[in-house]
Amino acid sequence: MAEAVANVARRVNATVEEGKDTLDLSNCKLINFPDGVFKILKCVSDNIRVITLADNEMKSISSKLFSTFTQLRELDVRGNVLTKLPDIVGEMEHLTSINLADNSFSIFPAKLSEIATLERINLEGNGITEIPVEKLSDMPALKWLNVKSNPLDSNTQSALQSPHSFETEC
Repeated sequence: MAEAVANVARRVNATVEEGKDTLDLSNCKLINFPDGVFKILKCVSDNIRVITLADNEMKSISSKLFSTFTQLRELDVRGNVLTKLPDIVGEMEHLTSINLADNSFSIFPAKLSEIATLERINLEGNGITEIPVEKLSDMPALKWLNVKSNPLDSNTQSALQSPHSFETEC
């Protein structure tokens, strides 16, 4: 545990000291985003464009992550045990890519369809049965959707086979 905490501290300090626009806390055995990190990164939160929280043990993401890192372009939370996203994710004005692969989603995170800038959604390896294809087709920037290894129902599979404005992997 002490090693994991030290690892997080090193990575956060490097982000601040080096003025990086990326925060990588992957493989840190996190069960949530540490509150202390918000305090440390407060002075540079507007500079953070990419956050990687992949391969941790996170069951949820606090809405504070999205309200603090408002300039976020890419979020990678693959390989956790997430089942939902906070509603505030729909207010992200700059988010272009979200990787939710290999989590525990059983329902498509509906608020994603409200993000006008979102180009890439990776939901591979979850337990999702239905995808709101019509809503996704209305997303102006969406270019790519990955829903491989999900137990999609036949209606969703048919809808995804129809031509639409984004590339689909299913």
